[in-house]
Amino acid sequence: MASHDWLLSPQLGALFTTQDKHSTGRLPDLYEASIVELQHGLDAGHFTSVDLVQAYFFRIEEVNNDGPSLRAVLETNPSALSQAAILDTERQSTGKRSLLHGIPVLLKDNIATISSEAVNVLYLGLNTTAGSHALLNAIVPFDAGVVKKLRASGAIILGKASMTEWAHYRASNMTSGWSGRSGQATNAYYPNGDPSGSSSGSAVAASIGLATVTLGTETHGSIMYPASWNNVVGVKPTVGLTSRAGVIPISSNQDSIGPIGRTVMDSAIVLEVIAGPDPNDDMTLAQPIPVPSYTQSLSKDALKGKRIGVPRKDFIDNKFRESTPVIYEAFQQALLTLEHELGAVIVDPADFPNPFEKDVGEDESFVWSVDFKIELNAYLTSLTEVPSGVRTLENLIKWNEDHPELELPENHASQEGLIRSQASEGKNSRYWAALARIHERGRVQGIDAVLQNYNLDALVIPAAEDVVTPSSIAGYPIITVPLGFLPDSTPVQPAGPTTVYPAPGMPFGLSFLGTAFTEASLLSFAYAYEQATQTRLGRRAYKEAVPKTQLMDILKG
Repeated sequence: MASHDWLLSPQLGALFTTQDKHSTGRLPDLYEASIVELQHGLDAGHFTSVDLVQAYFFRIEEVNNDGPSLRAVLETNPSALSQAAILDTERQSTGKRSLLHGIPVLLKDNIATISSEAVNVLYLGLNTTAGSHALLNAIVPFDAGVVKKLRASGAIILGKASMTEWAHYRASNMTSGWSGRSGQATNAYYPNGDPSGSSSGSAVAASIGLATVTLGTETHGSIMYPASWNNVVGVKPTVGLTSRAGVIPISSNQDSIGPIGRTVMDSAIVLEVIAGPDPNDDMTLAQPIPVPSYTQSLSKDALKGKRIGVPRKDFIDNKFRESTPVIYEAFQQALLTLEHELGAVIVDPADFPNPFEKDVGEDESFVWSVDFKIELNAYLTSLTEVPSGVRTLENLIKWNEDHPELELPENHASQEGLIRSQASEGKNSRYWAALARIHERGRVQGIDAVLQNYNLDALVIPAAEDVVTPSSIAGYPIITVPLGFLPDSTPVQPAGPTTVYPAPGMPFGLSFLGTAFTEASLLSFAYAYEQATQTRLGRRAYKEAVPKTQLMDILKG
């Protein structure tokens, strides 16, 4: 397959011809290394994908179970080195397939990958368990749709990232980042810091360079919040832009798969690969074709003249002014940057016509309870083999009860979410009415109403508290970038049995949101803000959480 360098946008082409600011000599610093920077080094022969995989493996070993025991990575792929060697040879003989050729990617542990029993022996050994012992050594029938696209692009599946078990659906009071298989994952910006969830491990791993990029999933904030709390970029696409086939579900009405990375450019590169129709996910067949070139849409001038709305009443003043003034002030400064440095027209306030009251959450929760039972049962039934015998949600609840030492330890003994879903009675008239109401509130009376009423291109909000409800129930995109860090004087407060939040130095983010399939615009707005502020570079993880292994260590042997 020929090289696709001709697909590069002007921004990418320029990056390929200049030395990246995070490089030391010819070798990039893996804490910040971008996809384009790594491709430059790989094409120039400064290192190989085998070297890169080895370096990431050592970095994971340093901080995952040893040292600060971040527990961000659940398992590494025993086939990653053989995949890398094949892709190195292909690069030399026929060129790279895409910008992800030879680039290591971590997947959240609910994204299916074929195992050692699959027909292709190249891809050995990775589990897909949603963090649960109940699915350990289960055999999936096929790769998830997004994994097929990653493999076709030449990406290397480095391993599985940890996650809040069952994507935080097992119980509403679960601690973010905990699962039976991983134990408690923690934030790299403060010892025992809450990583947020449920794509906890994906965000922690991206934040300190345990992989080049990662994939997460979101139903209600599970990409946005971890991205915000871990100083990285998170993209939750429109529901139906990326395939959910082969992904352990909560609700097909809201589930979405998206990238988590250190830069908007990296996230755009990954989204460009994983977006698009998949015959195994009907909802993806309704998206606009062709998929836009998200990388070519990126521009530092993207915000000039764009009307950006501030939903102040419901989502800013009532949530941040008193409770978290540091985030409120950082957001106010971001608005000044958007307006005075980047040329946006700030429409403030641009409020939703109706508040998002308790009834919206009740409808959303009811829809999930019905969807989860139906869709999880279908997923479990589709598995080729399940050693635990768990083939239904009812089986799962009983298996957990029979194995409390693995799945229901002290402080993590609840499975009320599973039990509530098991009691659901299917897609009856109440279900369809609730689904219609949340779509109406999120779309027609929500995001679309605000955009139309104020003639807006997008909305902007701090990525904290519960501000994702409109995007979640609408199934619309939301993109998060770093906004700031809590001051060193921040009092430490408990968040879970062993985790803390807030705490000194912990990050928080800024989110851009819009209507369906506006990812190209939202990415360009996020990119312009990121390039103007470079907030991510303002603070590194605490000393013990920063891996020391670099490519030079691998090359020296």
